[in-house]
Amino acid sequence: MNAIIEKLRSRAQKDPKIIVFPEADDDRIVEAVHYIGKEKIARPLLLTHDNLDPEKQEEFANIFFERKEVRGVTFEEAREVMEDPLNYAVMMVKQGYADGFVAGAKSTTSTVIRAALNCLSIDRKTAIVSSCFIMSVPDCAYGEGGVFVYADCGVIPYPTSEQLANIAISSARFAKEVLEINPRVGMLSFSTKGSAEGRWVDKIKEAVKIAKSKTNEFAIDGELQPDAAIVPEVAKIKVNKSNVAGHANVLIFPNLDAGNICYKLTQRLAKARAVGPIVLGTVQPCSDLSRGCSVDDIIDCAAVTVIRAQNRERGK
Repeated sequence: MNAIIEKLRSRAQKDPKIIVFPEADDDRIVEAVHYIGKEKIARPLLLTHDNLDPEKQEEFANIFFERKEVRGVTFEEAREVMEDPLNYAVMMVKQGYADGFVAGAKSTTSTVIRAALNCLSIDRKTAIVSSCFIMSVPDCAYGEGGVFVYADCGVIPYPTSEQLANIAISSARFAKEVLEINPRVGMLSFSTKGSAEGRWVDKIKEAVKIAKSKTNEFAIDGELQPDAAIVPEVAKIKVNKSNVAGHANVLIFPNLDAGNICYKLTQRLAKARAVGPIVLGTVQPCSDLSRGCSVDDIIDCAAVTVIRAQNRERGK
């Protein structure tokens, strides 16, 4: 395991937070929760249909009803929503009864994201909910010693230039605050600095321009093909001048097709550890899981969620 990934668990253990797991009917979750509690990576709470607090269900239903009444949701419907451990878990986080939640071993990403959007607050600075993966590639000299942040791999199918810019900024901020690395953001394309033309290339160029106009905190460059983004020798041939090319450790994909396909190929062909999807853009921290996740993936997602809760507590 990469040293950066190992460090995540260690940092979480220094100040474990309450993390809710609403999928008690999955054996991987049960095994992970047992390990997380034993190693004090978090203070895990495993939810089942039988251990939901009726008083909190009523409280949460009232809050949900008030938020959704304008959309025609009745109070009885709000009550039914809060009978689902996933929605109950998200509301626990929203109301401060827990510090974060981890779900997705049994639920699809769309279901988890919908629950988060229905209940959690959206970070106004980010202005968009997206996701990222921490990818740890063994025996790899690229990125940050084999560690990359991939985004967006789970939420926005066809992002606009504005959305891509916000995804880049939120992913870079995540890399800096959670992985404690200096983010170098490569906006990926099938073109490198004008080697091809077309509206898809123009969209990436515009995204880079928007991202740079929004912040100068991070090194951001594009449009870059993946080899020009991460391989120094290729970057020297394809790019005249760049503070990112050849050394990118945060990779922003042009759409969900590219991001999701690439992370799964990296995970399986390069035997990489894929931690995530980590949900970005909500005030309260949460993590989705791939339904193909391992026990270690769940443990690492919990550690990341704890670290983000620690950072939130410190006002980061």
